[in-house]
Amino acid sequence: MSTHEQQALVDPAVHEKIMAEADRIKAWGEAAERVARDEVNQPTINNWLEAMGLDNPRFAAGEAPPSMAQVWTMYGLGGKPPEQDPLHSMMRVLTDAGFTAVLGTNCEQSYDRYLRVGEQLRVTTALDSVVGPKATGMGVGYFVTSRNTWYVAHPDGRSERVATMLFRVLKFVPRAKADA
Repeated sequence: MSTHEQQALVDPAVHEKIMAEADRIKAWGEAAERVARDEVNQPTINNWLEAMGLDNPRFAAGEAPPSMAQVWTMYGLGGKPPEQDPLHSMMRVLTDAGFTAVLGTNCEQSYDRYLRVGEQLRVTTALDSVVGPKATGMGVGYFVTSRNTWYVAHPDGRSERVATMLFRVLKFVPRAKADA
């Protein structure tokens, strides 16, 4: 299906509004910034290792597995993203336009170095891209990609980047059962 045929699947006015909102949100840059609730700590590392079935002496000696970067800055059960969180803001735009279903598609992470017990992390979030509309087996929707960057604050005021993540989801209108 050509790009033109894909775009015909969504009302042109709706598509224009979605893309205008995407541009507006992208202009925020790394708008959503939050500091980890807790410093990197051994009890949380131990719980993660147990949950993941990992047993590496390195992580019992003050280092955290790199894949834990996101753990330190998660909202928790009662947490709510701020109004200007780029990913959540774009998701609201799409929900309001009738794209109500979500399918996680992929996550690309990179790690600059291991984290150490006692370090304090902060994360920033930016809207990287919105691509669509795309016709998929699930329905017509938009692929939304956000970029998270984790930093460690140093006592001298420097911030050091320690990890990044591109997170991509499909926000779509589910196909009717008769169409499936």
